[in-house]
This record gives sequence, C-alpha cells and structure tokens, in this order.
Amino acid sequence: MINRLLVANRAEIASRVFRTCRALGIETVAVHSDADAALPYVAEADAAVRLPGNAPGETYLRADLVLEAARAAGADAIHPGYGFLSENADFARAVEAAGLTWVGPAPASIEQMGSKIESKKLMEAAGVPVLTDHTVETATEADLPLIVKASAGGGGRGMRIVRTLADLPGEVAAAQAEAASAFGDGTVFVETYVEAGRHVEVQVLGDGRGGAVAVGERDCSLQRRHQKVVEESPAPGLRPEVAAAMHEAAVAAATAIDYRGAGTVEFLYDPATERFFFLEMNTRLQVEHPVTELVHGLDLVEQQLAVAEGHGLPEVPPARGHAIEVRLYAEDPAADYQPQSGVLSRFEIPGALGEEPGVRVDAGFASGSVVSTHYDAMLAKVVVHATTREAAARRLAGVLSRARIHGLVTNRDLLVAALREPDFVAGRVSTGFLAEHPDVFAGAEADPGAPVAAALALAERARAERTVQHGAPVAWRNVVSAPQRTELEAPGADESVVVQWWGGRDGYSVEGFRVVSVSATAVSLERDGVRTTYDVALSGPTHRAVVDVDSPRGHLRLVRVPRFTDPADAVASGSLLAPMPGSVVKVLVAQGDEVGAGDPVLVLEAMKMQHTVSAPTDGVVVTLDVRPGSQVAAGEVLAVVEEKQ
Repeated sequence: MINRLLVANRAEIASRVFRTCRALGIETVAVHSDADAALPYVAEADAAVRLPGNAPGETYLRADLVLEAARAAGADAIHPGYGFLSENADFARAVEAAGLTWVGPAPASIEQMGSKIESKKLMEAAGVPVLTDHTVETATEADLPLIVKASAGGGGRGMRIVRTLADLPGEVAAAQAEAASAFGDGTVFVETYVEAGRHVEVQVLGDGRGGAVAVGERDCSLQRRHQKVVEESPAPGLRPEVAAAMHEAAVAAATAIDYRGAGTVEFLYDPATERFFFLEMNTRLQVEHPVTELVHGLDLVEQQLAVAEGHGLPEVPPARGHAIEVRLYAEDPAADYQPQSGVLSRFEIPGALGEEPGVRVDAGFASGSVVSTHYDAMLAKVVVHATTREAAARRLAGVLSRARIHGLVTNRDLLVAALREPDFVAGRVSTGFLAEHPDVFAGAEADPGAPVAAALALAERARAERTVQHGAPVAWRNVVSAPQRTELEAPGADESVVVQWWGGRDGYSVEGFRVVSVSATAVSLERDGVRTTYDVALSGPTHRAVVDVDSPRGHLRLVRVPRFTDPADAVASGSLLAPMPGSVVKVLVAQGDEVGAGDPVLVLEAMKMQHTVSAPTDGVVVTLDVRPGSQVAAGEVLAVVEEKQ
C-alpha cells in the first residue's frame, strides 16, 4: 500500500500525478530546482524538497539527491513521470534497493527497450514487424530515402534524413556526435525512411507477470523537429482490422518483456500499404496519455499505482468519442521554433479550472511564472474530448484562440491554424504535415486592426498618466497639421508598423476604421461594417511599452518604438547578438580569425536545443567576449565581425 509518493519530476507531469494521488488519498512530495521553486506544482504537494542548483545534471538527474529527498520526506514510493530518470534502469534498481516502491516497469524491462537496436531484435523475435537496418556499406539507391537515428535517443536529437548516398557517411558522423553529446551514447542506426508515414502508437498496461492489455491507439503524426505537437485518439482513418493488428503486436511486445505498468509501443504506419513497423517502446507514461484517458475513461496514473501495489489489470472500456491534445510551447515557430524564456505575465486558458466540460488543461505554469532556459519549453497540454473528431478539432481551436498568453512568444496561433487546416480536419495527417502546409505559420500579424488597437490603447494610457490638462481631448491641436504617429514593432519582424491617427473633441479617427470605443484595456473598431473588439494589455513605460493584443483572429505582441533612440542601446555594426538566453557550448573561431558570411561562429544551448550563431558577413572577428560555459542573456553581444573593406 502506497501512503506517500514522491514524483521525481517537475511542472506539468508532477501536477498531473499529484491530482490522482489526492483523489486516492495518497500524500505527495515534490522535488524542485532553484529555478522551479515558485512553480505551481511545488505548492500543490504536501511536502517539497529543494534540489540545489538549476541544471538538470545537478538536480532532477541526480538519483542520489532524489533518493535522499524521499528519505527526508518520508516517501514510500517514487513515480518518475517522463523524461529525466523515468527510463533509467539504474535509478529504478536504486529505488527498489532503498526499500521504496518503484511506480514503473522492472529495471530489466527498461534495459531491454532502452536500446533501439537491441529492442528491434527482441521485437522481431516476438513477431512484431520491424524495419530493415542498413549501414553505410550496404545501403543502395533503392533504399533511399534513409533516416539515421540515435539508439539511445529521443526528441529528434541524433536524427538525420538522408536523400543521397553520398551524404550518408557525413550524416552518420554528425548524428553520432549529437547523440554522444545529448545521451552519452553515440551509437546510431540507419533504416528506410517512410516519406509520408504516420506515427501511431498503442497504449499498453502490463501486470509484470506476462499479462498485458492494449488501451487503444493514438496518432501523433503532427510533429516539428521530430517532436510531437498534436496527438489524438483514436487514430483517424485506421481500419478496425489494422488497429486490431497493432494492438495485438503491442501486447506481444509488452508480454515479451513481462512489462509492468503503463507503457507505449510506437509504430511507423504507411497509409499507402497499411503496413506498420515497430519504432520503439517508451517504458513510462507518455506526455500524450490524456487523450487515451478521455476516450477510454481510465485514469492511467491510477492504473500505474494499482499495478505497483500488486493489483491486476483493469477491464478496458471501449473507445467513446474522440480526443485531441496539443502541446503549448514557449517557442517561436517563425524563427525555426526558437525556445523562449522569461516571465509569463498572463497565462489563462479556458477550461483550466474545469469550468468547461470536455476541456482539460494539464499545465505546469501560471500567470507570473518564470519559464527558465534550463528545461523543456512546454507550458501546458490542452485537450478536448467530443463525440466526433471534427467537433473536437473545432472546439480545441476555439479554446486556444480564447486563451490569453502574454509575456512570451508561443506556438498557440500555429496550433489553431493547424487544427483548422482542411487537410487536418479531413484526417490527412503525416509526419511531414507542417512542412507541407506553410500557410499555418501565418499569424495574427495579418490583422490590420491589431496595431491600431495597440496605438489607441497607448494613447489612452498616456491620457491617464497626465499630470495637467485632464479635460483636454487626446492629441488636441488648435490647428491640425498632421496625424499622430505611433511606431510599433513585432519581435522578430523585419519592419516596424506605423499607425497614423487623429484625436479631437469627437474622439479618435483612423483611416479605414470607425473607432467605436477606446480604453487602455479594450478597443472596438469597425471595418467594412464589421465590428471587432481587441483586448489590450500594456506593460512597461508608455514611451517603450510592450503591448499584447488579443482578438478572435489571434494574438499579437508589439513593442512601441521610442521617438528618440537612447545611444546606450546602440550596438556596433556586425555585432552577433544572442537570440535567446542560454549557455555557450562551443566557440568555433578565435579573435582575429577571418570568416565568411554564414560561417558558424559559436553554438548556444537553451531548453535542450542547440542553436548555431553565424557570421552576418565576410570579415574579421574583432571582438569575442564569450567562451564555452558562458551564460548569456537575450540580445547580449556575443562577438563582432568587422566587414572587409
């Protein structure tokens, strides 16, 4: 019997496990790094233990510190969540050796599935379909395209797609280096790449004694950087016979290793042939487990705890309706999904408090939370369950569009556009969906009313800040000679936007719009007979304020451009600025070196992703103020390349 459980994880998944524990009457213990001390999950637990430091390697990946925390807090069981130590067999053994209940599979099962190469051999012996392995020497033109994968990998790292044989040796070497850096294991393998394949996975539950059941399947094909962003259950367009065959193969996989608890068997599905192939088994709870819970009416965390306590497997209820989940990330899709960090000044998602039936929000952050550079950039999972797939997609897009997320750039508008894309609604999804639908990257910048609303709200704020002439209309002039100008820029945009407007006794006037009402928090505009109300949030000093504008067409974040530039803000020509906060992991040049335009100068790492900073022009490196290990802030000058004359 589990009485007090420690979750060896953070943020959203810790909150998720705590929720089930509260319902079951199990006390909870949180562990947290210094950066996470103020996140909601820490306060939700009955007890919390600090892991000094911030980097994963000195906090959540320190098995000794986690075990010491369990001892200090009186925990009798440990749930690993996902990521970090969740698939670490040595940690599982250490937990059991300490006399604690390990809420997960046996260490041997983790090891058997920990290597993609060895697990494929094991699955092939169990009768599970697998893809043929290739090498640099054996691959032929007929095998193209190929994909190189890290054996110990995940999250798209150590993965390369190869379309010409001549590129294969170099891509294998690059994948090996990336895998060694990310996982401490440079082993890679090569297999045929299914171009328009779908990622379909089966949820399994095992009792650890050779018994296992399948709890439906999920489609996780919509991905970016080989990482999932939209997941759903059941998988759309999958014939019942194919789904049943997948379930049977997944149960065979779990049975072959006497699997215990919740796990996922992932398959690559080829819609053209209806064949599927084993990819890997995740020996833990998956990020996307909520869609299975909503469709089948099972609490998978509760089932994990039940099996860990020695209970048997449940009867699996039949699928009911359809559920779709999106992963909301602090990242900029328009800038190659660059991670974002900083303060979430506003983070409100409809349904987060359970007030909307059929909507579920599993979040790790709240308004005012700080998103650090040390961990994954996922903010929350937003899930909708409805009677049909079309209804779920439409409602989920609506929920996201009504969310208010300020302070950081997120992928929210991309998700809304993807959910409303006709091909997605029709179920025509594949792992290449985002690349094949560039239109989903168009955001709220296309709304001409958003900058106008921002400019007028700023004018109202300036009126409120006056110390004299409170009764005078905004922008009042005895003799009007020219309109007022408010210049705004969207972070990452190439050009600023100038809004020209007039103010007088009759209120505001803007060409192309009828100004219905204005305040510092809401602006109503009418254009071509259609009225739209914009919610506006202002922060910072008025002369250079940050403006968040929300409307039914999406969110736009703007920054006011001051009329006069502060000389202290100027940077030297040729300066390479840090695109995000992070740490310098590699410096590829030295001061005085000659470089060409586009040559890599250094590599930054933030939120588990690496970003190369390149020379803007041909020239000489005249300034280089960072070295490996340096922590840098967004916008900090990293180096200066002086252009050749």
